[in-house]
Amino acid sequence: MRRNFPFSLSASLVILAALGSCAGSVVVPQPARPMPIPTPAPAPQPTTPAPRPLAADWRDWPLTPGSWSYRRDDRGSIALFGRAGGDADLTIRCDRGRGKVYLSRRGDGQGTLTIRTSSTLRTLNALPTGGTPAYLAVELGVRDTLLDAIGYSRGRFVVEGGGLPALAIPTWAEVLRVVEDCR
Repeated sequence: MRRNFPFSLSASLVILAALGSCAGSVVVPQPARPMPIPTPAPAPQPTTPAPRPLAADWRDWPLTPGSWSYRRDDRGSIALFGRAGGDADLTIRCDRGRGKVYLSRRGDGQGTLTIRTSSTLRTLNALPTGGTPAYLAVELGVRDTLLDAIGYSRGRFVVEGGGLPALAIPTWAEVLRVVEDCR
């Protein structure tokens, strides 16, 4: 038995195509806009802690970092205090030809230097040395009692002034060794 369909197959396809076109335009999904990558906030700069105020008594001040070294040269001898591999923070030089001892403190300062020991406090006129790095120096006679006061000070002596930070220097044998080389 044969069935009769009211429409032919080709007519059915035309109707389906017409219905498909009535559905409207096809929306093609757009790719999602990329999310912006948040820029991390810059890391906070490490803040250098403010230097602790120095104790009222200079004998309680922390020692300036470094160590002493000693050497002889054509002029006499020199003791240098500072960190290894860097310029000396303080030098004590014997100039045998002139019969003088020079105490020099690193820094571009001017004016006076005050030396504190456990037995002496003295302020001296200082002059820039004019070299690189800059130093501020005082000249002492080989018999000046300040040299012995520095060498025999209890544990440390202090060099202040010239518009530069104070140095609390340990008293080691190198100081008196230079002084004795000049005497």
